[in-house]
Amino acid sequence: MDKPLALALVMFFMLLQTVNSHGMFVSRTDEYIDPGSNPTQLNYGVAVSDVDLDGEFDFIVAGFNGPNLVLKWNSTSEQLENIAIDDTSSPYYNLRDPEGQAIGVCACDIDGDGTEEIYFLNTNNAFSGVAAYGDKLFKFRNGKYEDLFSDVVNSNVKNYFAGRSVACVDRRGTGRYGFFLANYNSGDVGPFALFEMDDALSDVSSGSIVIRDVATEAGTDKLTGGRGVAVGPILNDNGRSDVFTVNERGPNFLFRNLGDGTFEEVAAEYGVDDPDGNGRGVALADLNNDRLIDLVYGNWEGPHRIFMQQPTVGGGRSFRNAASVSSSNFTVPSSIRTVIVSDFDNDGIQEIFMNNIYRGVGPEPNYVYKVYTGGMDGNPTVEEVDIGDALEPEGAGTGGAVADINGDGLLELLLSHGESSSQPLTIYNPTHSTDKNYIRILPKTPSGAPARGAKVLLYTDNCAVQAKIIDGGSGYLNQMEPVAHFGLGSTTANLVEIIWPDTKTLSRSISDADHGTTVHVDHPDNQPIVCS
Repeated sequence: MDKPLALALVMFFMLLQTVNSHGMFVSRTDEYIDPGSNPTQLNYGVAVSDVDLDGEFDFIVAGFNGPNLVLKWNSTSEQLENIAIDDTSSPYYNLRDPEGQAIGVCACDIDGDGTEEIYFLNTNNAFSGVAAYGDKLFKFRNGKYEDLFSDVVNSNVKNYFAGRSVACVDRRGTGRYGFFLANYNSGDVGPFALFEMDDALSDVSSGSIVIRDVATEAGTDKLTGGRGVAVGPILNDNGRSDVFTVNERGPNFLFRNLGDGTFEEVAAEYGVDDPDGNGRGVALADLNNDRLIDLVYGNWEGPHRIFMQQPTVGGGRSFRNAASVSSSNFTVPSSIRTVIVSDFDNDGIQEIFMNNIYRGVGPEPNYVYKVYTGGMDGNPTVEEVDIGDALEPEGAGTGGAVADINGDGLLELLLSHGESSSQPLTIYNPTHSTDKNYIRILPKTPSGAPARGAKVLLYTDNCAVQAKIIDGGSGYLNQMEPVAHFGLGSTTANLVEIIWPDTKTLSRSISDADHGTTVHVDHPDNQPIVCS
């Protein structure tokens, strides 16, 4: 976009907000974040997990020139407070790891014990190839978080390559996840990695977890400029998790899960390779309520994409790029970083949030679009709306995630900033959603951990079906809360169907009492047997 035109647009939006306070987001930074827990530093990825194991979710922030942060909601002070404090007696002290220069972060249960481990992807200031300081994989044991890569048994598997995004995938459907790393190569150095627990050599009961890189075995050890990763049953209707990566200096990858623990790369076959793009933020969503998973992502200073999945003659699938058809300005190039798809205001209509990074040249505002179904030829209509306080024209956006962190039914949007400028975190709420209906679905693995990668279908009284994927990693460097958050507007939900990565399914009726709550759904193996 022409910079003078961009500046004029920013000034217009600011003026619009001055006379009309009904934008999508309102700032809660001063209200919701304890000032002592929000240092001005370079931050990157944001993830959501239950760090202190109290049953509530927390924000995890990757610190680059400072410590990593763990922000927990204090219901007494009604603020987010950093619990990864500079105190060696704290069980969360090791999570700080200020030397790591972390960029990506995510969490999932690698050993099947019912709690999530936390992976920090550290760059140590290496752009590509080999980094001088390895990643950290933290497990809660011995009363504190300890790095599994520091164990002697794992001395040969630590990732020293310069990575970008990390995401969780249960490739075999065992309820035990692997950490998928999109590394940035230098020549033949730095292939993608996939770290899993070695079942034969590990002793979960004692906390001895042996890690191995199974990327070659799985068929995902590709060399490219890795960037964003998203995981879920994109092509597999049976629930098996596929992996989509958007790359730089090369085509995208779409790894189709073959059901035997291996993947086949099929991006070109399905038309989503986009070889001239330089991908960043990526998200999975069903944008037209046809139960098929679509791909939304941003290209760095290039046209952004909305790849709609569609059936083909003979029972196959293909994707079409509907970005330019759905919206006149969605494709306009920007310095894009994070892309998030969610229903922020609970009106039953999904939004696409686009987070850009200001680099000191001209304004790089954030954008938000509403996605309306029922467009021409099955394409959604994507309409830009007033973003409100989250415009941030000089925000050095590097990451972000959403979660209902305080349990009020409203999604909080936490944004991190860095790379080009040290800035504190910001947090936003939707402005008009308190009067809207919603329901939240939290599927569990057989061991009780969040079932990341599960597909959740919600049926409503107007004969609509909404589909969402429990996030294993998305946005670019980030990971959203492991909950399917459904805004309902004026409709009522009556049934939810969940498809797990092991292909097992469960249907559950929705009662009036379920509305406005988070419904925890156990894995079918843990459901009580009902005899007739």
